[in-house]
Amino acid sequence: MHAEWRKSSFSTHQYDCVEVAYSAVARVRDSKNPEAGTLTLPSSSWHPKRLATITADTAASAL
Repeated sequence: MHAEWRKSSFSTHQYDCVEVAYSAVARVRDSKNPEAGTLTLPSSSWHPKRLATITADTAASAL
């Protein structure tokens, strides 16, 4: 089954654009550069609040 990519409500319109596809595993990617790859996590360990941390870390590394 193909999971639908959804943009995080934590994402801003300028920089922190993160999408999540959740099925048997949770996949996270940068919506502005989806070809750059994905972070794949077991669905049992995924929690949506982790996205805020991922988003903050990504923004900090871009500085």
